[in-house]
Amino acid sequence: MSVPEGRLVAHSPGHGGTWHWYEDHARGTGERARRFADPWGGGELAYRLGRDHDTGKGACAWQEGLVEEATTGRKIRRPSHNDAGALLFARAAEPFPALLPCAAVIQGHHTGLSAWSEARLRLKALMADSSEVDEAIHRVAAVMPEIMDGPCPAAPDWLDPHDKTAVEMLVRMTYSAVVDADRLDTAAHFRPRADIRPHVGMQELWERYEARRQEAIAERQRAKGASWLDKLRENVYQEALEAAAGGPGVYRLHLPTGAGKTFTGGGFALRHASLHGLRRVIVAVPFISITEQNAAEYRNLLDPEQGPPVVLEHHSSVNLEARQQRAPQSAGTLTKARRGQRGGEPNRWAKLATENWDAPFIVTTTVRLIETIFGNTPWTTRRLHRLANSVIILDEVQALPDRLLTPILSGLRELVEHYGVTLVLSSATQPELAALNPWRSGLPQRDVVADPAPLFKQLRRVRYEWRTGPDVTLASVASEAADHDQALVVVNGTKDASRVHRTWLSTHRADHSGFLHLSTRMTGGHRRETIQATKQRLERNQATLLVSTSLIEAGVNLDFPRGYRARSTPESEQQAAGRVNREGKRAVKDSVMTIFDPQDGLNPELVHNKCAIAAASRRFGDGLAAPDNLDALRSYYQHRYRLQAGQHSEDPNGATGEAIEALRAKLNYPEVARRMRIIDNEHSVAVVVIRPQLEEEVRRAAQKAVDQLRRGLPTPTTYSNMQQHMASIPERELELAINAGHVLEVAGDLYQWIGPYHHQRGIEPPA
Repeated sequence: MSVPEGRLVAHSPGHGGTWHWYEDHARGTGERARRFADPWGGGELAYRLGRDHDTGKGACAWQEGLVEEATTGRKIRRPSHNDAGALLFARAAEPFPALLPCAAVIQGHHTGLSAWSEARLRLKALMADSSEVDEAIHRVAAVMPEIMDGPCPAAPDWLDPHDKTAVEMLVRMTYSAVVDADRLDTAAHFRPRADIRPHVGMQELWERYEARRQEAIAERQRAKGASWLDKLRENVYQEALEAAAGGPGVYRLHLPTGAGKTFTGGGFALRHASLHGLRRVIVAVPFISITEQNAAEYRNLLDPEQGPPVVLEHHSSVNLEARQQRAPQSAGTLTKARRGQRGGEPNRWAKLATENWDAPFIVTTTVRLIETIFGNTPWTTRRLHRLANSVIILDEVQALPDRLLTPILSGLRELVEHYGVTLVLSSATQPELAALNPWRSGLPQRDVVADPAPLFKQLRRVRYEWRTGPDVTLASVASEAADHDQALVVVNGTKDASRVHRTWLSTHRADHSGFLHLSTRMTGGHRRETIQATKQRLERNQATLLVSTSLIEAGVNLDFPRGYRARSTPESEQQAAGRVNREGKRAVKDSVMTIFDPQDGLNPELVHNKCAIAAASRRFGDGLAAPDNLDALRSYYQHRYRLQAGQHSEDPNGATGEAIEALRAKLNYPEVARRMRIIDNEHSVAVVVIRPQLEEEVRRAAQKAVDQLRRGLPTPTTYSNMQQHMASIPERELELAINAGHVLEVAGDLYQWIGPYHHQRGIEPPA
């Protein structure tokens, strides 16, 4: 399989047996990258980097290796091709020091953004002696003479070269544009018509959303009749639509639980996007359970009756690009492997299948959003450029971790000020983020609903009680809850949830169908089934006891007459109370939310921020304020942040992520990515579980998707179809499971669980 004299190739023959010619790939990548970066004024810069990213492939050794590989089918080790294009750009950018770090885009387009201190040393060495890349540059120049011409493209006119974090974000955004362009151009060569998502304008989506919303309201009122709550929600919604006419920026959506926050936020975002020419809406929520429920609701309102869907649900932490590792023989081996020492070969199609958020409406998790903004690998960062000119709804914004607030707020401010993002902070318990350094000045926040305080009074539907003392245990609370026909118990961890559920099964009613359990150890589909079963039992007034971890506290529309919440932060306690008397059909005095402090339960300081617990203990509790007291919440947040925040954004004494912000200023991308993990790998690993309870057809389809990932041609569609079969377990348990033969490798760091799976509790925590 030869290549004509004077031609260069970028990839082996794909569709129709045709080589991917070098100049086609280079120019194609450049043009795609330009389109992606044009919204923030970086189109020419991205074009140059995209066009020259593969210059190193011009080397004879690289070309000969690809031809031999395509001819023989054997994997041939070829030299790195990242340095030649980086050197070309560095030479052009030498008079413009602020743009020089963009050379790292080419250096890391396969391996990830490295620390600029290291990349700069490599470039310095190449500038002094370029002999190892000269051959590649000259051979590429023979087919693309333009790589040797032209000055460095101008920086966006808003860039302050002295603002290091602005430079840092520009490199990230440009890297994302180039990486995504590279992957898409490559995928188009190998699979020309694969997974092309339809383009749908925001105006069309807004009109569809509003029409279907009105139909749903009319249908519900025909079935159940109109209520005072329906009227209140409609008034709130209409006020939000009026606010949507305001210009892009930061908005606060502060509404009590039950006021229709999900629909109001979606309506505001779509209306705002249609009025201001924005490209997409991204809804980020803290819990997978909310993405599943919200995505289902948004699909009903937005997906066409026929044709490809427009709502993309993306929440898994799976890295399809990680290299495979054979099952270790002893515990601890996996931990080392997951630090980047994995052996074996990667799935060759995984990098083309990585989700890039090319959809008009996305529902994801806060973890995925923050990883997208602050990651450094191609698979995490590829989708970052899709945030430009979008509406981002940060749902349950109070769940952002304090230890990362400074870089998160700083990064979001960059997106708002320079990349056309409108940010919506949505919560029933709005944190005082303006008290923190990155937002203290120059970033106004507007309220979607001007005066939410009366709504909180109108929608207060519970009274709080407190249960403390040495006799309060998980078993005692489980027993008390079982004295009621219907009750919700929310605890701080999966082991506590399992213990409460086991207590009910062993000591109470003979009919166990009403004892239900929710945690992330259950697959997404299993959780949806449990939530639906709970709703149906409550609506039929059947005996129903549900124990859950905190995943139930936001976005899950359940209406219990009685609730119990293990001691936590006030915002979490208030969110749990939102599942009690949710529809306001019961008297407040009869709708009790008990906050209990179990002696044998998981210490909330191990789950929540210690300063938050300390600030809360002075304001909320028996004889103090209730968790829904707005004045006490405002004071609590201010005190909580005062206990932690430094004097400025890079104060090394600060505990809200100031040290990470200093690393951003130094362009240390790998260390920033490591420290910005919201859920550390040792606490959360995704596994696929094909439950035995599923119908045979569903099981076969799920196994087919797993097999496609393991050895076939995975696509974003293949992967998204598997999400309902994913659960989470701690990594330390995964190590034990590998040695016990309870998991099988799939692709990257995704495993398939074949061990025991409880039909109600999912993957059980070890004793």
